[in-house]
Amino acid sequence: MNARHPTITDIPHYVAGTRFAGTSSRAQDVTNPATGTVTARVALADAADVDAAVAAAQAAFPAWAEVPPLRRARVMFKFLELLNRHKDELARLITAEHGKVFTDAQGEVTRGIEIVEFACGIPQLLKGDYTDQVSTGIDNWTLRQPLGVVAGITPFNFPVMVPMWMFPIAIACGNTFVLKPSPIDPTPSLRIADLLKEAGLPDGVFNVVQGDKVAVDALLEHPDVRAISFVGSTPVAQHLYETGARHGKRVQALGGAKNHMVVMPDADLDQAVDALIGAAFGSAGERCMAISVGVLVGDVADRIMPRLVERTRALKVMDGMNPEAEMGPIVTEAARQRIVGYIEAGLREGAQLLVDGRTFDARRAGPGCEGGFWLGGTLFDHVTPEMSIYREEIFGPVLSCVRVPDFAAALQLVNAHAYGNGTACFTRDGHIAREFARRVRAGMVGINVPIPVPMAWHGFGGWKKSLFGDMHAYGEEGVRFYTAQKSVMQRWPESTPKGAEFVMPTAH
Repeated sequence: MNARHPTITDIPHYVAGTRFAGTSSRAQDVTNPATGTVTARVALADAADVDAAVAAAQAAFPAWAEVPPLRRARVMFKFLELLNRHKDELARLITAEHGKVFTDAQGEVTRGIEIVEFACGIPQLLKGDYTDQVSTGIDNWTLRQPLGVVAGITPFNFPVMVPMWMFPIAIACGNTFVLKPSPIDPTPSLRIADLLKEAGLPDGVFNVVQGDKVAVDALLEHPDVRAISFVGSTPVAQHLYETGARHGKRVQALGGAKNHMVVMPDADLDQAVDALIGAAFGSAGERCMAISVGVLVGDVADRIMPRLVERTRALKVMDGMNPEAEMGPIVTEAARQRIVGYIEAGLREGAQLLVDGRTFDARRAGPGCEGGFWLGGTLFDHVTPEMSIYREEIFGPVLSCVRVPDFAAALQLVNAHAYGNGTACFTRDGHIAREFARRVRAGMVGINVPIPVPMAWHGFGGWKKSLFGDMHAYGEEGVRFYTAQKSVMQRWPESTPKGAEFVMPTAH
């Protein structure tokens, strides 16, 4: 507890298997977004704190890298068992600090657990290739080896799932890990650390440094950090990618998004409305896979808009622990004000505001919620590509609808956008579905699926300004990201020709 404020908890770092206060005197408030109440103070690391975490990871690496993959997998299996036992506890921590609806938080934890399940198969995933007699008397094989100390810098919107995109695979591959979570909702990272220790993970293999840009820069510049994974906004992702490359690091940086959902005239309108509402307003739109643009083709616009208006107005915006809630609060007051600024910009630029989330009365959210960071669902029609609400990532509960005459115009619109994270098309036409999936320039595509987040063994990542680096998160590409391939050629003296060889070796 905080000595000056007994009701407020101090949230420290986690280094070498124990809670670590650090040397920095800087700290930041942690707030319950539903009530606006400060519940904790989280430490903000300085460079010395980052050094301590990296040093612990560096010290633990040689022994952990030598642990056979099967034994590393057994630790992951035990961690998996503990996660399943404590998943509702983790979900409650998410709701308390992020604000998302409890059932949504449960879904987040489940999707993280699926990555751990994938990492349990690491003995198979690390198998190399072998070629006997690649040339006379020579055999050739490949193996994948861990990199060393690797780090993950993760956002506020998925404080359990996104770290689990990273550390289970990295650790199972034999690396040691330093996690820098968002200071907005830092508590789940410490509970994860506790569960990993209980699962038998050696001290120093997993470490947490709480912090802000100071900690990020220290990780980017640290000579002993070999690779960094990042999920966040595009400007920061691009900066991290370029800075990390300058410091000789392998970087995987997932950036922002502006995800479109194309609704064809033949689509099932009930399904399309449900998909647009859920994908736009779930988690208050604070998802990089949220649908923020509805692309309405032909006469479907006039048929679907009245339903969208009715459903947006009826959205159940409540405290996330209320079992009836469909959407919770915005994560911080600063984020709420930024979203309000976009709504005002949309009005200035000429979009038609059909439902205004700024009018939401916080008293509807539940007892004690008057001081929370509340915003209702917002719906715009007649949005055009020149408007900022179309071009830029809002990261809030704002759905912008664009009207286009035909499929070709819809496809051109999606492909012309700077972002290419995810997209969807709702149709009953198999030819349209096939053409959309093949020709759309986005990394993740849904056909009658509004949020096509790939399963654990497929990998997550976008195109264009939504991804910097060439490897997607988790899946087999995640294994490749956290390992280096080594090729070995072997020949024994009895099959080695006599005399020096001065020509390029060839198969013979």
